[in-house]
Amino acid sequence: MKFIIKAYSIWEYGQRKDSHGNPHQEDSLYPAFGQQTDSDRLFVLCDGMGGHSAGEVASAEVCKAMSRFIHANCPDAEGDCPMFVVIDAISAAFDALDSHHSLGTRGMGTTMTMLKLHSHGATIAHIGDSRVYHIRPGQTAADTIVLHKTEDHSLVNDLLRHGKISEEEARTFPHKNIITRAMQPMLDERPEAEIYRTDDVRPGDYFYLCSDGMLEQDDMNYGNGLQHVFSAEMASDPDRVAFLRGATCNNRDNHTAFIVHILDVIHDGSEQKPEEPQVEISEYEPEPVEVIPDEDEPATPTNPPAINPAHFRALQDDPTITQVVAPSPQPPQPQRPVVPQPAPQDAPAPTAPPAEPTNADERSSFDNFSDELDSMLKNLGIRDRRLGAMIFSLIAVAIVIIIICLILFRFG
Repeated sequence: MKFIIKAYSIWEYGQRKDSHGNPHQEDSLYPAFGQQTDSDRLFVLCDGMGGHSAGEVASAEVCKAMSRFIHANCPDAEGDCPMFVVIDAISAAFDALDSHHSLGTRGMGTTMTMLKLHSHGATIAHIGDSRVYHIRPGQTAADTIVLHKTEDHSLVNDLLRHGKISEEEARTFPHKNIITRAMQPMLDERPEAEIYRTDDVRPGDYFYLCSDGMLEQDDMNYGNGLQHVFSAEMASDPDRVAFLRGATCNNRDNHTAFIVHILDVIHDGSEQKPEEPQVEISEYEPEPVEVIPDEDEPATPTNPPAINPAHFRALQDDPTITQVVAPSPQPPQPQRPVVPQPAPQDAPAPTAPPAEPTNADERSSFDNFSDELDSMLKNLGIRDRRLGAMIFSLIAVAIVIIIICLILFRFG
């Protein structure tokens, strides 16, 4: 299949400032802001973190490395992009971060979201809490369907998914800036991306890539705000862009987005047998990693509910400036289905184990002596076998001493 698309981008500073009070942007896009074209089939959005210039370095390097690798290994933009190419592109991006690691960029990191349109449909990959939505618009917000939304690798989302907090508590959770996966340099174990591939792409669909700064409003994050934006209630795509920019103009954090509108899908026979949409979930268990903040001495936050404070330290002064990588709660292990087994017919009664031999000839002399000793102790009123053994030992020692004394007296 081939696509006819129209792509738009948003790239705003929000209220983020650097140490000199100037607007500071740590988000990066590929293609760069305003440079996307209708022939682009690859979109990468990264939300940097780490303070000063480190966050923007990390996000820019990941965008650059992934786009170069995918274009080099999938030179036909309309052709297929196999899963292993995406995985290797992410590995190349980690290598790029490693090569830029220095004292000045220590603690830097970034989230990553990616959309690749290809002859078999679309591939989505993400690490962190930036998101990708696949939306099928309807006439109203109620009719608009979110076909796929990436699951945030964040502390608040893990707690919500595992029933530790309610959706209402998630809205006011004090540590929304804590994520459980990020792309960082020099990691002993690199977190794997979640990758989703689908061939269910139709004319009129939208793909919406956004950093978490676009979701500060509750209606955008938990409500039906996005369904309203991408429904027919909004007259045109420029209106959608203008609405999103206006709704987020007072946001605290940088906020960045791609809107990719699928105008038409041309089936040209290049598709193979349709594949079921699939999600590859990694078994990666992250170690606690603290991303260095702008301030020299981060404040220690109040303990969030049901979380061990030893796992992380987060900033309270400005929760949008620094993100902290914390361990993800262990997901419950899936239970194997129990298949009932039919009851056996006329099952024989269980047989008892063979009895110990009771014939005296088959017992050792030590066993017989032990029985006689137990009987003698019981007759003397001694129930404790250890105590009885001790008494008999003392008696035996005393007898031996008496015999030795008699011998010495006899021959002395």
